[in-house]
Amino acid sequence: MPRHPKKARRLVADGRAYLWTLRHSHRVLDSGRSADCRETLTLYPQPAGTGGPLRIVFAEGPGRYVPGGAPLGSGDVGYVRGESLNLHEPGAVRALLDAASARGWQPGERRAVEVDGWPLLEAATAARAEEAGPPDP
Repeated sequence: MPRHPKKARRLVADGRAYLWTLRHSHRVLDSGRSADCRETLTLYPQPAGTGGPLRIVFAEGPGRYVPGGAPLGSGDVGYVRGESLNLHEPGAVRALLDAASARGWQPGERRAVEVDGWPLLEAATAARAEEAGPPDP
């Protein structure tokens, strides 16, 4: 049975549990086209009430892509000529969480924190590549 796309998923990192969700948003222009696309990855420290949510936002811009679906997959974000991540993959979420923590985010903070995801992307993709190991010959 497939997972419901709106249901929060669970991630355990460094002995702490999180629930996480991914949402796509945009404005619709009079022409019917989408504009200002954003992917927002939100991590909620568990148990509830032990910390405020972390929102990692990827907003479209020059040289960046944040598609809302076909032909690229939902949840894909990246640089047109460079790194990319699929935000539906738990490993990508873990790498972004680690990158945000390395930059000072604390899961025990009581308030919601929103950060720009683009500065975290390079560190997260490097961690994913290191995790995967060298390519097969």
